[in-house]
Amino acid sequence: MSNSTAAIIVAAGRGTRAGDGLPKQWRLLGEGCVLDHTLDALRAGGLTRLVLVLHADDIARAASLDLRGVTIVTGGATRTASVRAALNALAADPPDRVLIHDGARPFAYPRVIGDVIAALGRNPAAAPALAVVDALWRGADGAVGVPVPRDGLYRAQTPQGFHFAPLLAAHKAWQGDAPDDVEIARAHGLRVALVAGCEDNFKLTYPADFARAEAILQRRTPQMTDIRLGNGYDVHRFGPGDGCWLCGVKVPHDRALQGHSDADVGMHALTDAIYGALAEGDIGRHFPPSDPQWKGAASHIFLRHAIELARARGFRLANCDVTLVCEHPKIGPHAGAMQAALAEIMAVEVGRISVKATTSERLGFTGREEGIAAIATACLVAG
Repeated sequence: MSNSTAAIIVAAGRGTRAGDGLPKQWRLLGEGCVLDHTLDALRAGGLTRLVLVLHADDIARAASLDLRGVTIVTGGATRTASVRAALNALAADPPDRVLIHDGARPFAYPRVIGDVIAALGRNPAAAPALAVVDALWRGADGAVGVPVPRDGLYRAQTPQGFHFAPLLAAHKAWQGDAPDDVEIARAHGLRVALVAGCEDNFKLTYPADFARAEAILQRRTPQMTDIRLGNGYDVHRFGPGDGCWLCGVKVPHDRALQGHSDADVGMHALTDAIYGALAEGDIGRHFPPSDPQWKGAASHIFLRHAIELARARGFRLANCDVTLVCEHPKIGPHAGAMQAALAEIMAVEVGRISVKATTSERLGFTGREEGIAAIATACLVAG
């Protein structure tokens, strides 16, 4: 949105119906005050030229706000006087259009803002509103009185949009106060188009409204999930033997892998990936090769320790992927059994585990069949 559209945020009121404490526009809502969210909402709608109308007593508080593109104007004794002060401030460099928004409406969605601005392309003024759907009564002495037809009745919202010059003229001609600028515009002969409002775009008025606003904010704010990724890499050379332990399965071969433990290169890489996701180093930190008790140990001991450590930290395994790099033995016929073995060790569904293989096109030590390498990735999710 260019500077041809400016927004006035009316926030000079005292909000006495909201109860004791700070004026409602300065009260805490989530991680900021109400005005923080109101300014963010207008910026999300593409507005960059903002005029914030404040009570003289609140000017110092504005230092806590994000004031990018914001001009601060001291408000008047009434809402109408405050808006007029902002219009006069804009008149030195007038925009083509101006939106006027209540500072206590923190949830003006981009769709509503965009619809108001679009309607100004065809009309001198536009305002969002919601049709009244509930039955209406007049009350008398605490009892239900005469019903009021609801056909054609709407609940007014902001931001209300206007072509700047006609609105400024309307304000100069108006005497007294008004509940909003639509009344002033219509009195000056301007047609005000209706656009669809939004239930969330309500005005904080009473103490209970803050609980509703908090609920809206929680619904709109994506909840951050702690997701951890780790990778592992391991290599073992071939030596004498009649098969290789790979991902918990003994695969027949004319040689075996050599190592301090059972040399299950795939399981070692996966174990290191889980430790890595937890920022817990590698197998050597938890099971030092210098300790003789781990000589010849089955690698499922290491993997089970890693996954149980993850669970103790509040994480679960979202998925893992192990790639074995070798010319021989052939892994494909055994991949399903390897997935099942790893799933049993970690007590997770088989569908969360991938085991696959590739060759190095006869390049390097794996291509010369001197050993096997393994690469693994693990994803841990909190919860």
